Amino acid sequence: VAGIIKMVEAMRRGTLPRTLHAAEPSTEVEWDAGAIELLTEPREWPGSGRPRRAAVSSFGISGTNAHVVLEQVPAEVPAEPASHGVVPWVLSAKTDQALAERARALLSLVDTPDSRDVAYSLATTRTAHERRAAVVGADAAGLRAGLEAVAEGGGITGKAQPGKLAFLFTGQGSQRLGMGAGLYRAFPVFAAAYDEVTALLPEFGDLSRTEFAQPAIFALEVALFRLVESWGVRPDFLAGHSIGEIAAAHVAGVLSLEDAAKLVTARGRLMQALPEGGVMVAVQASEDELGELPDGVSLAAVNGPTSLVLSGAEEPTLAVVARFDGRKTKRLDVSHAFHSVLMEPMLDEFAAVVRGLEFSEPRVPMLSPVTDPAYWITHVRDTVRFADAVETLRAEGVTKFLEIGPDAVLSPLVDGIPLLRKGHDEEVTAMTALATLHVRGARVDWDAVLPGARALDLPTYPFQRKHFWLDPAPVADLSSAGLDSPGHPLLAAGLSLAEGDGTVLTGRLSLATHPWLAGHTVHDTVLLPGAALAELAVRAGDEAGRPRLVELTLHAPVVIPESGPIELQVAVSGAAAVTIHSRIPGEDWELNALGLLAEANPPVKGFAWPDGLEPIDLGSFYDDLADRGFAYGSLFQGLRAAWRHGEDRYAE
Repeated sequence: VAGIIKMVEAMRRGTLPRTLHAAEPSTEVEWDAGAIELLTEPREWPGSGRPRRAAVSSFGISGTNAHVVLEQVPAEVPAEPASHGVVPWVLSAKTDQALAERARALLSLVDTPDSRDVAYSLATTRTAHERRAAVVGADAAGLRAGLEAVAEGGGITGKAQPGKLAFLFTGQGSQRLGMGAGLYRAFPVFAAAYDEVTALLPEFGDLSRTEFAQPAIFALEVALFRLVESWGVRPDFLAGHSIGEIAAAHVAGVLSLEDAAKLVTARGRLMQALPEGGVMVAVQASEDELGELPDGVSLAAVNGPTSLVLSGAEEPTLAVVARFDGRKTKRLDVSHAFHSVLMEPMLDEFAAVVRGLEFSEPRVPMLSPVTDPAYWITHVRDTVRFADAVETLRAEGVTKFLEIGPDAVLSPLVDGIPLLRKGHDEEVTAMTALATLHVRGARVDWDAVLPGARALDLPTYPFQRKHFWLDPAPVADLSSAGLDSPGHPLLAAGLSLAEGDGTVLTGRLSLATHPWLAGHTVHDTVLLPGAALAELAVRAGDEAGRPRLVELTLHAPVVIPESGPIELQVAVSGAAAVTIHSRIPGEDWELNALGLLAEANPPVKGFAWPDGLEPIDLGSFYDDLADRGFAYGSLFQGLRAAWRHGEDRYAE
């Protein structure tokens, strides 16, 4: 071991130490015949572009030989720290109280300059229990506020949910000026992906125009997916709402980036080229309530059981909406009536674009027939059945939804987690979404989220200490009642009678106070062993000055009830008769045993074993008894050996 330590240090320092205690080289070695020599002085061990290697041998005095080859460990290249300043602190515990205490304990670390290292340590060096919480902040004030909220039972808290994860890609209408700008500055992965997509798209203009809005949403959502993917979050399913399904199809591998860019560009351009006009109105109603729609009106989307969007020519569409007076309705700010009959004039030219694309099977499951060109051609005209998609996803075991898009549009419909929110800091919102995914049980690669961070010592787990000792039964002051304690595990009190020279002993038994009695059952009924009755009689005889049990007749077993106690009474009369009674409190006494006591005999001076004892096989003795209904627990299996001698039996 010392030799190994020596060589490891030599590798680290790049210096070979001199050989100790070898001032005179051995004459038994031909030093000139080979390349072996002793180091009489330290020697530099320069690097040669290859790892340093060394061999260490050990020759034991008993003949054991060992040889170990050591190789230099490559120098660690520290990862580049993440460029963002927003950090997630994730914590978990077994109970809500422990989770709150853990949050309070972390308050002492909010002012540390190593907040990223704290975040990394919390995520990678602590067990992720079912109850979880997360705090996201860019500075000490934000982290402190989040921890205090968790300590009070609020904040981002929850339980890890089993089940699958689905990504939902938002459709048109969620776009906004400057969407993704904060992420572009903070995350190089996002910026690189965004630049790659936009290089294949026309330059963006007014986002209120469909020809610009749809490519812009596509670029953002692809970059968002790449960012989340870089954090190690992997979806089990992908789904998209209208234009969002193109982004979903690309990241699933159905369409190459070039083909997806062609598709979304043509879609937006051809829609924009249609004559302006028509309306789209969100209506609080079920599909069954609509009935048959008049010409010029289409069902554009079914977002929920009572959440529809109507689309079409203005006059007939508003007439249908008027039927739901008193319900919640909202006219959408759009230039065209998407997903309606008004889209049909563009379908032929759009079909020519779609037929020039190449479709592949998705690497991540999608619900729609996304490899069928005909599906994409009518995609702009057909109803978006988002509610059906969500229902199918839940049936497939999805319990968590992450919305990929510019705003929280779909999340309220599915209790989802939006990656971005309009009017909120994008770095904080994205990191909050990631932390919330972790709280709900999704896997996250924290090494990728916090590259270059190191593990620190953290406050230890706040164990919720509980005592599980059985509370002893309260002991009354027997002397104040004129009673004595016999000092017996089954008998609690004793009394010498004033007349007749008698003695009475009493006690209470139950499975709660004497759980070992459960190991003695006859036909599934717990009985006080007969040996215990004999011992009670002997103990009563000791109190009465007659310690020898001459005879004992058992009249009825002492049954120990499944719950509650049973009372015992052992009495010795002046005539040396002993009786044992029992009863359930409040019921009549039952005679269990009657016997006779006597004064002690002189002690026996020895016992001679007879010759010719025949051993009895006890291998299945207790199993055979159990088969007959006599079940003896381990405490009652005291028979170790037995012998047969004529009609007599001997046992140990």
